[in-house]
Amino acid sequence: MRFLIIALPIIFTIYTLVDCAGTDAAQIRNLPKWGWLLLIIMFGIIGSIGYWVAGRPVRAQGFNFGGGTGRILPPDDNPDFLKKL
Repeated sequence: MRFLIIALPIIFTIYTLVDCAGTDAAQIRNLPKWGWLLLIIMFGIIGSIGYWVAGRPVRAQGFNFGGGTGRILPPDDNPDFLKKL
Protein backbone atom coordinates (compact mmCIF):
# COMPACT_ATOMS: atom_id res chain seq x y z
CA MET A 1 0.00 0.00 0.00
CA ARG A 2 2.84 2.38 0.77
CA PHE A 3 4.28 1.65 -2.64
CA LEU A 4 1.09 2.89 -4.32
CA ILE A 5 1.15 6.16 -2.39
CA ILE A 6 4.58 6.88 -3.84
CA ALA A 7 4.20 5.25 -7.27
CA LEU A 8 0.83 6.67 -8.40
CA PRO A 9 1.83 10.37 -8.34
CA ILE A 10 5.08 9.54 -10.15
CA ILE A 11 3.25 7.48 -12.80
CA PHE A 12 0.64 10.24 -13.21
CA THR A 13 3.36 12.88 -13.62
CA ILE A 14 5.24 10.81 -16.21
CA TYR A 15 2.01 10.11 -18.10
CA THR A 16 1.15 13.83 -18.12
CA LEU A 17 4.65 14.72 -19.27
CA VAL A 18 4.43 12.29 -22.19
CA ASP A 19 0.91 13.49 -23.06
CA CYS A 20 2.02 17.13 -23.07
CA ALA A 21 5.15 16.38 -25.09
CA GLY A 22 3.13 14.46 -27.69
CA THR A 23 0.41 17.07 -28.09
CA ASP A 24 0.62 19.61 -30.92
CA ALA A 25 1.81 22.97 -29.57
CA ALA A 26 -1.00 24.84 -31.34
CA GLN A 27 -3.66 22.90 -29.40
CA ILE A 28 -2.31 23.47 -25.87
CA ARG A 29 -4.16 26.18 -23.96
CA ASN A 30 -3.10 29.07 -21.69
CA LEU A 31 0.71 28.61 -21.82
CA PRO A 32 3.21 27.62 -24.47
CA LYS A 33 4.11 23.95 -24.64
CA TRP A 34 7.54 24.50 -23.11
CA GLY A 35 5.90 26.33 -20.18
CA TRP A 36 3.64 23.40 -19.38
CA LEU A 37 6.53 20.94 -19.68
CA LEU A 38 8.57 23.08 -17.29
CA LEU A 39 5.69 23.31 -14.79
CA ILE A 40 5.11 19.56 -14.89
CA ILE A 41 8.80 18.83 -14.32
CA MET A 42 9.27 21.43 -11.57
CA PHE A 43 6.06 20.94 -9.59
CA GLY A 44 5.27 17.29 -10.27
CA ILE A 45 1.73 16.36 -9.29
CA ILE A 46 0.58 20.00 -8.91
CA GLY A 47 1.87 20.88 -12.39
CA SER A 48 0.25 17.74 -13.80
CA ILE A 49 -3.13 18.59 -12.34
CA GLY A 50 -2.77 22.14 -13.64
CA TYR A 51 -2.07 20.86 -17.13
CA TRP A 52 -5.12 18.56 -17.13
CA VAL A 53 -7.37 21.35 -15.85
CA ALA A 54 -6.09 24.40 -17.75
CA GLY A 55 -3.68 23.34 -20.48
CA ARG A 56 -4.82 20.17 -22.15
CA PRO A 57 -6.70 20.59 -25.44
CA VAL A 58 -10.45 20.27 -25.25
CA ARG A 59 -11.47 16.94 -26.74
CA ALA A 60 -14.70 16.33 -28.63
CA GLN A 61 -17.61 15.20 -26.47
CA GLY A 62 -19.49 11.97 -27.02
CA PHE A 63 -18.70 8.80 -28.89
CA ASN A 64 -18.94 9.94 -32.49
CA PHE A 65 -15.95 7.96 -33.75
CA GLY A 66 -16.92 8.30 -37.42
CA GLY A 67 -16.62 12.07 -37.42
CA GLY A 68 -19.84 12.45 -39.38
CA THR A 69 -23.29 13.60 -38.47
CA GLY A 70 -24.21 10.28 -36.86
CA ARG A 71 -26.93 9.69 -39.44
CA ILE A 72 -26.66 6.57 -41.59
CA LEU A 73 -27.63 7.07 -45.24
CA PRO A 74 -28.69 4.28 -47.55
CA PRO A 75 -26.41 3.90 -50.60
CA ASP A 76 -28.88 5.49 -53.01
CA ASP A 77 -29.02 8.67 -50.86
CA ASN A 78 -25.31 8.84 -50.02
CA PRO A 79 -23.56 11.40 -52.29
CA ASP A 80 -20.13 9.86 -51.68
CA PHE A 81 -21.36 6.45 -52.79
CA LEU A 82 -23.08 7.90 -55.86
CA LYS A 83 -19.87 9.70 -56.94
CA LYS A 84 -18.08 6.34 -57.08
CA LEU A 85 -20.58 4.91 -59.57
